[in-house]
Amino acid sequence: MYKIAIVGRPNVGKSTLFNRLCGIRRSIVGDEPGITRDRISGTAAWKGRVVEFIDTGGMVPDSKETIPGKILEQVGRAIGDSDLLLLVVDGRAGVTPPDEQLLPILRRTAKPFWVIVNKIDTPDLEALTAPFYAFGAGEVFPVSSEHGRGLGDLLDALYERVEEEPPAAQEAGAAEEITIAVVGRPNVGKSSLVNRLLGEERTIVSEMPGTTRDAVDTILVREGTRYRLIDTAGIRRKGKTDQRAEKVSVVLARRSMKRASIALLLLDAVEGVTKLDAAIGGYASESGCSVIIVLNKWDRVQKDLHTLEKYTGDIRRRMKYLAYGPILTVSALTGMRVTKLFEMIDRAHAARSLRVPTGELNNLFVPDMNTSWQTRRPARQLEIRYLTQVSSNPPTFVVFGSATKPLHFSSERFLVNRLRERYGFYAAPIRIQQKLRAPRR
Repeated sequence: MYKIAIVGRPNVGKSTLFNRLCGIRRSIVGDEPGITRDRISGTAAWKGRVVEFIDTGGMVPDSKETIPGKILEQVGRAIGDSDLLLLVVDGRAGVTPPDEQLLPILRRTAKPFWVIVNKIDTPDLEALTAPFYAFGAGEVFPVSSEHGRGLGDLLDALYERVEEEPPAAQEAGAAEEITIAVVGRPNVGKSSLVNRLLGEERTIVSEMPGTTRDAVDTILVREGTRYRLIDTAGIRRKGKTDQRAEKVSVVLARRSMKRASIALLLLDAVEGVTKLDAAIGGYASESGCSVIIVLNKWDRVQKDLHTLEKYTGDIRRRMKYLAYGPILTVSALTGMRVTKLFEMIDRAHAARSLRVPTGELNNLFVPDMNTSWQTRRPARQLEIRYLTQVSSNPPTFVVFGSATKPLHFSSERFLVNRLRERYGFYAAPIRIQQKLRAPRR
């Protein structure tokens, strides 16, 4: 796919332009400089042709700080992957020294670049575009990313450079994806794990909590299977988030769980399970995605014969609602057992699409379950007349009862446990909906 990288100094409106071009809010936007840090990718279609846009962090070439240096590395990778560069500048601020410092960097890449003069909100401001022609770019476009002004002309020019997408590429793009959200509290190693799975430094890793802010999507094709990995920001409690960008990043992280089919819930094996881990586990369970619990930093734990058993018991005790989630110990730093995650992800994905025929449920499963219930609790009936699976992703069953009141929670839990014993539903939550008998009048 034709790739276009959006680059520039901090706070010129790159993320606003990216969101506008892609037609969806993927990058966090705010007045605070340096909000975007990782590469954010998104596709857009215009006049029957599709391109990929890459939003990048603000470039500060001479900074000695860690984060700006890592942002510059990420921008360099984005430029290397791209066919065209869009240098975004602030038209109202005019030509600034930081803008001019970027020109040698862009010219050394030998990639064609255009200048996008942003914040030209009215025709009266178009005269501010004139000084930027001295940059020697292929094209100069006055636009307003905030209001969408001038973007039609920009898109027309962009898509003239794009050839018709070949049928083979369209078929490949339509292949089924397994979407995986990597979630957890700050500084548990989410970005390190994503980078280890990808085999490259796709997201910035730092010991500073809250390094990742956007939800970063990356496509990985492995052994014929297409995976979409979403590296999310560390989730804090609402009362612990101060800056607006951090609040938005938490919202995007929780939203990522809803669009994912599988969540990798990362825990810090050194610190153990915390209340915040339990809360995030609750978010994952509520979202309906399958959950795999990943104990990271296992290489730093002093172990004996009962260490894993103790950790597992602690997790099950604090996260009873995630009793269906398998547990894997890994080290994102060394790569220990990381590749085993793909096997677990594939198994969880297959379990989500499992559909049990209604005839089998009512002719075999329900009678066996009723017999098992009567053996354990002969004094009380289970009161299930009919059972059917209405959907998958996640597996959802409708129970038609013989009583006018909902099933007791112990009866519902018994039903869910029997479904797991019989059919597996590996790592997936099972939803139960109830249809009650109308009361007699």
